[in-house]
Amino acid sequence: MKRIAIIGAGDLGQQIAHFVTTDNQYEVVGYVDDWQEKGTVVNGKPVLGVIDDLQVLYREGCFEEVIIGVGYKHFEFRKALYLRFDGLIPFATFVHSSCYVDPTSEIGQGVVIYPHCIIDRNAHIKDNVFINWGSGVGHDAVLESHSFIAAKVLIAGLAHVGEMCMIGNGAVTIDHIQIADSTTIGGGAVVVKNIQNPNGIYVGNPAKFLKQRQ
Repeated sequence: MKRIAIIGAGDLGQQIAHFVTTDNQYEVVGYVDDWQEKGTVVNGKPVLGVIDDLQVLYREGCFEEVIIGVGYKHFEFRKALYLRFDGLIPFATFVHSSCYVDPTSEIGQGVVIYPHCIIDRNAHIKDNVFINWGSGVGHDAVLESHSFIAAKVLIAGLAHVGEMCMIGNGAVTIDHIQIADSTTIGGGAVVVKNIQNPNGIYVGNPAKFLKQRQ
């Protein structure tokens, strides 16, 4: 069983630690976090240091792989962390054992997929994507890197979700939909038309533009 460190000791990092541990896929040795004092114990796991310590900890053999436990409110930071350590430290990919993942699908590095998700035929989940429990990604759909898919989301076949997108709880897309980079789809929204302009927030059924994402 590989040993991993988690970047971020907040709610998401703790939740990831819970799932990877209870699913017996990884041993979590601790967290790195810029806002927690080294040695602090968070839900039974120590804070190993700050993010700048990560490469030293890896070289010293403290862990073998890393997972980013930073949420959707910090997309630029999530992306920056991934790009900073890509090629320097291996990223763990976690797919809960209760998920169905078609063997023709492709899942990138650093991806986290929570319980009871379905990844259909020829779907492509790119690097550093997070998918919360009970979501489905249809056949031939593409999720670009660094995006965050909340619980019970249904992304239909041949849809294309851009980079750093947030798809809220229970949202649905129809097939062939294109969603631009850095788009937020509100909880329960139904996307029936392409979203071509980046950085927007869309809500409702059918989903309509609300405002620009900050």
